[in-house]
Parts: sequence; structure tokens; C-alpha cells
Amino acid sequence: MIRVPRRAGALALAVALGLPLPLAATAGTAWAAPSATVPAAAPAADTNAATPLQLPAPTGPYAVGRTTLPLTDHSRPDPWVPTAKARELMVDMYYPARRGTGAPARYATTEETRLLLKQAGLEGKVEPERLSDTAVHSRTGARPAAGKYPLLVLSPGFGASRYSLTGLAEDLASRGYVVATVDHAYESIGTTFPGGRTLTCAACEKVAGMEGGTRYATQGRAKDVAFILDRLTGRHPSWRYAHMIDGKRIGMAGHSLGGASAASAMAGDHRIRAGLNLDGAFGDPVPADGLGSRPFLMLGADDGIHRPGGRDKTWDLTWSRLDGWKRWLTVAGADHYSFSDAPVLGDQLGFPITGADPTAPRPALSGKRSAAITRSYVAAFFDLHLRHIPQPLLDGPSRTYPEVKFNDPVPTRTARADHTARTALSAG
Repeated sequence: MIRVPRRAGALALAVALGLPLPLAATAGTAWAAPSATVPAAAPAADTNAATPLQLPAPTGPYAVGRTTLPLTDHSRPDPWVPTAKARELMVDMYYPARRGTGAPARYATTEETRLLLKQAGLEGKVEPERLSDTAVHSRTGARPAAGKYPLLVLSPGFGASRYSLTGLAEDLASRGYVVATVDHAYESIGTTFPGGRTLTCAACEKVAGMEGGTRYATQGRAKDVAFILDRLTGRHPSWRYAHMIDGKRIGMAGHSLGGASAASAMAGDHRIRAGLNLDGAFGDPVPADGLGSRPFLMLGADDGIHRPGGRDKTWDLTWSRLDGWKRWLTVAGADHYSFSDAPVLGDQLGFPITGADPTAPRPALSGKRSAAITRSYVAAFFDLHLRHIPQPLLDGPSRTYPEVKFNDPVPTRTARADHTARTALSAG
């Protein structure tokens, strides 16, 4: 059990959530502090305000559609605000679409980006409209492509919003996946719900003061995901294009707490056939008997936290309990938020938007390179396990991505797990 006592405050919260220690000064921040070695100058006013921000173009053959889907689970109250008698979720559905249809989507609402910039100490330096108008590659109202596709659920880091994973979601949809990115109510700096309500992070203070707070939060997200799968793949789905989803091919990935939630969701829901954690501490331990031989990938920064024997001991424990195909990869030069949109946008602004001390070191890995690595390895993992397409990228070190290190603390166990996974997949 991970305890985050109130007196420990931000430092304990950072450790418990698997965040870099510089976050201690800004507990609850949406995007965490950089931790590598490139000095950063203090930001002045945004001198490139006339230049639009943009995410990297998707790499797959499909155009990308997007639908925003508010969902409400009336079977349970909100875990953070009990007076909210139902659990609310905001979900963006990304899907393979027909080219030339639909209208450009927005990155986020202005109020959501205003709250992010306020938390990051960047009010007056970046206009919220500039960040909310970041050029994306998905289109609302786009006509869906024909066929059925695997479904992936993406959950953001604690304090972050679903829009922080937009670049990854768009790329996966362009490669032929339906992708659901999730905002969990009261767990982000700001999420705008229908009617113009913007809910803020009631959970941020509570987790730091709760016995087992991170475990509680992780298990709550697993319940959220089970409800979402019910609403997307059940007899009366909530999404108009639910016919696109192949309910037998479902995976989940997430960043930070969202990545840890992938393991918790798999433990409780056998519909999820493969899971991936991007640099998050496993606040809710993987069961001692594993995940039913299902595959799992741990991908993190090679910064002393998530390498074997690192400060986050939950990765060593998880590795020993995973009983299917598994990989433990770390990325040199990355920091905690290299797996989100944060470095891509920060590089264009010329300073971080992560809530860090603006004079703190910036990651050695550029935003463009971070995005390329994250997209390639996430797609390879799901292509292998949901589409059964061989992926040499996951067999060992790559000349294309020399930053990525394959960690294998228990080689014989990995070999057995690989054999078990292949047997299970061929049988399924």
C-alpha cells in the first residue's frame, strides 16, 4: 500500500504517482516538471504568438474523425465529490475516417487551457486561445471508414486532461484503431463538460491526504473504463459509430496514473486483451497471479526512477508478476511527460508548459523525437497483440531508435512468458 500522508504534501505525492521530484513544488500540476540536462531560460512573453502551434501529422493511411461523448454512470456517486450523485466522464472518440469530410477539431477549450497555463505560472506569457487553437489533424463530423477496428482506451496522467494525449490518439486512429481518450471527472486541472461546466481537480488535494490514495484513484479509473466499455460495446451503445468497434480486440494504455490504471483495468476486466503503461507508478499492485497471461508493456524514462532497481519499486514488483508476453523499455533523454503532447508544444513555445520552474533543465529528448518514439512503440505493441502482425521493433534494440533500452531483469521468466503468450494468442 502506498501512503501519502498529508504532512508529506507535494513531495510524497510526486513519489507516489511516479512523477519527477521537481513536481514537489507544484503538487497537482497538470503537466509535470522536466528532469534531464538541457538548461532552459526563464520564459518572457510569447514572442512567436503569431505562429500557430501544431501537433505532428499522423503517420497512418487513414484520415481521422473525432466525436466528443459525455457519459454518466448513474450506478455510483463520484468518488471525489460525493454530492455529485453520478460519475461523469468526458470521452473523445477518434476513428479512421474518409478523407475530405468533417470540420477541423479544436485541441481544447479556452477555459481548459487557461487553467493549465495558470497552474504552470504562464499567465500573461501565452494566450489561452493560442494553446486551445493548436492545429490538430482530427475532424469533427467526419464520415467513418468502412470496416471494424480494434478499440484502444487512453487514460491521461493524474491532474492532466485527455487532450494531453491528442497526438498519440490521432496517430493510432490514422493507423486503423478506434481510440477513446478519457477525462475522469475532478481528476484534471480543468475539464469542460456539457453546459459549459468546467470541473477542476478536487482529487488532487484529497489523494495527498488519503491512506492508499493512489490505489483508490487507480481502482476508480478501472471502474470508469469498465463502464466505458459497456457503453461502447454493449447491446445499446452510446456512440453512433460503435459498429466500427471489434469488441474482441480491445487494449488500454495510459500515461502516469493512467498507465497504472491499464493494469488495474485488465485485472478486473477480461475484455481488455493488452495493456501498456507510459511512465506511471503502479499504485494498485498487479495481482500475485498475474493478468491471465495477457501481454503488457512498461515504457518509461531512463532517469533512475523506472529502470530496474530504480526509485519506483512498483515496476520491479510488477515485472515479477506479469505472466504473459512482456517488455520493460526505458528511453534515454526522456522525462516523465515526454510521452504526452507537452514537449511537442513546449518546444514550439520555447519554454515548458509543465508547471515546472521555467529555469529548470529541459529534457534532452526533443518533443518531435519523443512523439516519434512513443507513437512507434505503442503502435507496434498493439499491432502485435491485437492484430497479430510481427513487430521486430519489439524483439530487441533498434538502430532507428537507439535511445530505447530493453531491460530484462529475469530473462528466463521472460522467455517462458513469451511462450505462454504465443500459446494463448494462437488458441484465442
